[in-house]
Amino acid sequence: MSEARADRAAITAGGALLARLKAVGVDYIFANSGTDFPPIIEGLAEAAAADIALPRAVVIPHEHAAMGMAHGYYLATGRAQAVMAHTNVGLANCAIGAINMATERVPVLLFSGRTPTLEQGRLGARTVPIGWGQEMRDQAALVREATKWDYELRFPEQAPEVVDRAYAIASSTPRGPVYVSLPREVLCGPCPSDALGQPPRAAAVGFAPLAAALRQAAEWLAGAKRPVIVSQRGAGSPEGFAALASLVECWGIPVVQYWVTEIALATDHPMAVGSEPEPWLGEADVVLVLDCLAPWSPEVNRLAPGCRVIQAGPDPLYSRFPVRHFPADLSLAGELDEVILGLRAAMGSPGRSDAVDARRARVAGSAEQIRVAARLAAERGREGELMTKAWVSLCLSRAIEGRDATVLSELGCPMEPMTLRTAGSWYQEPHSGGLGWSAPCALGMQLAQPGRIIVATMGDGSYMFANPVACHQIAEALDLPVLMLVLNNHEWGAVRKSVLGTYPDGYASRVNRMPLVSLDPAPDFTQVAAASRAWTAKVESAAELPGVLAAAIEQVTSVRRQALVEIRVAP
Repeated sequence: MSEARADRAAITAGGALLARLKAVGVDYIFANSGTDFPPIIEGLAEAAAADIALPRAVVIPHEHAAMGMAHGYYLATGRAQAVMAHTNVGLANCAIGAINMATERVPVLLFSGRTPTLEQGRLGARTVPIGWGQEMRDQAALVREATKWDYELRFPEQAPEVVDRAYAIASSTPRGPVYVSLPREVLCGPCPSDALGQPPRAAAVGFAPLAAALRQAAEWLAGAKRPVIVSQRGAGSPEGFAALASLVECWGIPVVQYWVTEIALATDHPMAVGSEPEPWLGEADVVLVLDCLAPWSPEVNRLAPGCRVIQAGPDPLYSRFPVRHFPADLSLAGELDEVILGLRAAMGSPGRSDAVDARRARVAGSAEQIRVAARLAAERGREGELMTKAWVSLCLSRAIEGRDATVLSELGCPMEPMTLRTAGSWYQEPHSGGLGWSAPCALGMQLAQPGRIIVATMGDGSYMFANPVACHQIAEALDLPVLMLVLNNHEWGAVRKSVLGTYPDGYASRVNRMPLVSLDPAPDFTQVAAASRAWTAKVESAAELPGVLAAAIEQVTSVRRQALVEIRVAP
């Protein structure tokens, strides 16, 4: 092959990597560029000039927001996306997002540049002082504990196959983040381009529970007098959501949605018994745990003697976490919807059973009492000097009823007063607790579902953690009409609750001003949003809230403009 012909058949490794991302199924690259990005930017232009299909690369002016958007896009679509950051400093800003995604098993292809190795003599060598200042002995260590796999690109021609492997590993059960370090000199080198559009050569791994284990679980549940299901991370898919609803109604099994990050059952389903494990857990003889990191609090909740526990999910034992000693008398490993669908098929129908009928009626009656109590408590939340979060939640539920909407709550609106009937209608902050998640996650979801109402609810502290200036700039730049509700109690409410739970009669419980929880003086958050031309409102009166929410929803649906409502709530 002549030298000229070889040049035509090659592209920079930066361009090849981007083109291969498109081929494996990546729609977006959420990027915050730096001085390591010249070969990436040149690759974008080079591939476009050659009519090579590429993912859409969007500028995200903070890496934490980029990770949150990739998280939200995955929740909405089930497809992993790519994030590109600037060397070690940008990767450090990605770390909280990577921890959140690892805990919730959200796949992402995380890339960051690596400062050039060479000081001179090669295209891409160091040119400015930060080329020395950003070097690390082990850059991947910044995110290694939160990733399934990491690698540093060594040669330009590796780029396509490394992308294939990264995407397959991230998307394999159990899913999660992967990381690839990209040295600048390597990205500047030539890579063959003739096969960049070919189908991926590495397939993701998926698996379903063993048939014998499914039969055993079905036998235990069908034979139980007081079975209970505890869920935390949804039902895996709309099909899994429907199958679980059918299964528990047919067999009269109560479902406790404890500290859920995603709902598995409609909140008004007759078998949905709220979020408290008791009294259900204490009287159960069989407990099915559906993908729960911590299905109950061992300090508070006790299983009855002889109770058998079935752990189910992509990694039923949560092997990433060093300490987790919940019983697992039987484990069902596989994607959660496959587990639920398998159980539904294996259990069939109880036929005519007075015992099941009586249990179903008892659970349905208790579930209705729990829902009524939650609504009444929320209604009372408008009566004080400051409204409660529960009142805000009830008003929001009424405002979006009957509409295609998703609510994200990060220390914001509680789930209990809401009526949520569909898969994907509710998400809560990850159990890793990396705050600042809901705002950028909502942006990613809105990008994936432009016709859906996306509402991000959060506390004042969570809003500040989200890099709100960056988030509002992104919303304006990408025309993402997200509705943000900031429930402002002027403090770290979760910290106060934790202190009082640990030391209910301690000194901190008796002081007028608890140390290290106040966020006074509170900023005017509406001005932060208004700087990016958002529609804004402030609410201090409980009676005003329904009308303001209606106006805000009109803005995001009809005007297609981002909106923020700051709501003063009680501590």
